[in-house]
Amino acid sequence: MRVNGRSPLTPVTGATSLYACQYDQRFSYCAYIPNPVTETGPQRRPLLVVIHGTDRSAQRYRDEFQDFADSTGAVVLAPLFPAGIGEPGELNSYKMIKYRDIRFDRVLLAIIEEFTARYGISERQFLLFGFSGGGQFVHRFFYLHPDRLLGVSVAAPGNVTLLDPSMDWFTGTRDFKEQFGTELRMEELRRVPAQLVIGSEDNSILPSGKENPFWLPGVEIAGNTRLERIRSLRDNWTSSGIRVRYDEVPGAAHEGIKLLSPVKDFLADTLNANDNYLK
Repeated sequence: MRVNGRSPLTPVTGATSLYACQYDQRFSYCAYIPNPVTETGPQRRPLLVVIHGTDRSAQRYRDEFQDFADSTGAVVLAPLFPAGIGEPGELNSYKMIKYRDIRFDRVLLAIIEEFTARYGISERQFLLFGFSGGGQFVHRFFYLHPDRLLGVSVAAPGNVTLLDPSMDWFTGTRDFKEQFGTELRMEELRRVPAQLVIGSEDNSILPSGKENPFWLPGVEIAGNTRLERIRSLRDNWTSSGIRVRYDEVPGAAHEGIKLLSPVKDFLADTLNANDNYLK
């Protein structure tokens, strides 16, 4: 099939449409390609994967990273995990990685494989960023697939999973192997540069008890606000030997766009430390 005389699978430069993922067409993705790439021969082009929050603003976050893409040569990929998967009105399933028969980490890896094959880009490792609900997904994906990551940036998650063998998933990691069929790979986690970033005013009290759709025993151990919880995650990761850059953006509340300047700095520094991915 051709559209306006052009194959719909022809690689383009710039912002793409939203494409259904062939692995599971309930999910889709868009991208930004800063300059032409060849269709054959994997290239050592940086790949940045950006995960949306509960509002599903995948295209906006894709657009917000265009300047980063243009300056570094990185390709930006923004998946969309729609609301209402599994049941009407459902908003949060992707954040926890597992939901019914869906493994959202596998969906993301399938999207990356499909996209990189189409554009002739190496999928070996990539940068990963997520804000809010996306931050929840991203730090749990990090636990499962550290070998795939060049660097990980986690922005303002509402709930956190501590590397804590005294609590079950998702508050801790005692039953990680039972949940996912694999052990935590601490040495690989320690290899990956990590950033935790949040606004200094992101201190609203989060719902507790039955008002919190994620409530489990131990949720409040990390704190009652996003600011308290990300600080707990910082301390937990640091004590576990993970390399953490921690940024609090002055004057910002729960506002993802205001956090992006230090995020881009961290991502650029991570690329600069990986000569294979320099422009």
